[in-house]
Amino acid sequence: NCIFARMNSEDVKAIEALLSKPQKIAIVPHKNPDGDAIGSSLGLWHYLKAKGQEVRVIVPNDYPRFLKWMPGTNEVLNFERDNAAAVEYLNNADICFTLDFNHLGRVGQMTPILEGLKATFIMIDHHQAPDSYAQITYSDAKMSSTSEMVFNFISYMGDVEKISSEIADCLYAGIVTDTGSFKYSSTTSKTHRVVAELIDRGANSFKVQNVIFDTNTPDRLQLLGCALNNMVILEDYNTAYTTLSQEELNAHNYKKGDTEGFVNYSLTLQNIRFAVIFIENKEEGIIKISFRSEGSFSVNEFARNHFHGGGHTNAAGGRSESNMEDTIKYFKALLENYKDQLSK
Repeated sequence: NCIFARMNSEDVKAIEALLSKPQKIAIVPHKNPDGDAIGSSLGLWHYLKAKGQEVRVIVPNDYPRFLKWMPGTNEVLNFERDNAAAVEYLNNADICFTLDFNHLGRVGQMTPILEGLKATFIMIDHHQAPDSYAQITYSDAKMSSTSEMVFNFISYMGDVEKISSEIADCLYAGIVTDTGSFKYSSTTSKTHRVVAELIDRGANSFKVQNVIFDTNTPDRLQLLGCALNNMVILEDYNTAYTTLSQEELNAHNYKKGDTEGFVNYSLTLQNIRFAVIFIENKEEGIIKISFRSEGSFSVNEFARNHFHGGGHTNAAGGRSESNMEDTIKYFKALLENYKDQLSK
């Protein structure tokens, strides 16, 4: 029995009815898509194609080089680069699957287009506090990843047998990135059962982990050195943060995805419960922020309350429209309010 998570049986029937005839389907992940967003989207894309549907993945913007090995990546439409084709496809779509986000504001410039679509929306997502824009919502914040949920979705459709090695590779990649190689607390025994099933169906775990985690460039490693050199430890708050300015990114030939995982290094320090990285983005005029925590301290709430963001209890993102200096000052002032939580 491979059905590992609950999905409303009415919703299952509704989707089965929708997919019983040919549909034009769009699959949309969040802006700045990560491994789970791309893995779940391409995994679902291969599956729906195998069912004879017309389907495209449309990403709001580009994604990192270390994800571009995934089968089907050449067929992805990039909303920024392929704007006319993406808009035309979306406007004619019968169904729009939104993956790995639960608020339409998470797709950047695509937001007004999605808000105006006549398509039936189906949300598959594992973040907290979902919005109600979708006609069908499969939301479970206890899940390790949206890719694990796509596996569950396929099993609900009675189609585990249809999982090819391409689907398995994509979903495995999504799970392995969003669980930090199975290190995070969201990794359950069910996650491992799903992964075992994916490996049995052809996922090449060694190849996938190698291409995602072991393809560093000298520039990226030196950028990591720069970030670690900038690390500040605030012992009173069991907190560590680091910064990267636009100048430092440029000096190390920064490419999208190069800072992936940097924030986790601070969390490996003894007694550190809260780790943050602030990354300047001059083009967008913001400081991008990643938050990580251990234990019960909710970075989701912290990001929502103070930095226009959100995510999970132990991993979230946000942004600041102030400059780096003012952002850090504001952040440090906030910590006093959380001292009790952070020193428990």
